[in-house]
Amino acid sequence: MANTKSALKRIRQTETRTERNRAEKSRMKTLRKKMILAIESGNKQDAVKASTVFTSVVDKAAKRNLIHPNKAANLKSKTAKAIAAIS
Repeated sequence: MANTKSALKRIRQTETRTERNRAEKSRMKTLRKKMILAIESGNKQDAVKASTVFTSVVDKAAKRNLIHPNKAANLKSKTAKAIAAIS
């Protein structure tokens, strides 16, 4: 257990940040699932809207170091390819 006031504060900060990060990652996964469903439905307009929201969230997550920037680029690339495949 922590012995100093500063160590206790760091524990509290870590817990707060962990909750925030977990919520943001969960939101990103949910939006990805919605985007995949939109792509599978074949409706290009819905897919483009869903991908726009998903791309924005992924970019913000990469900016905040929740995910690696290369992973963000990979996810966005896969999204673009899937949308382009819809005819």
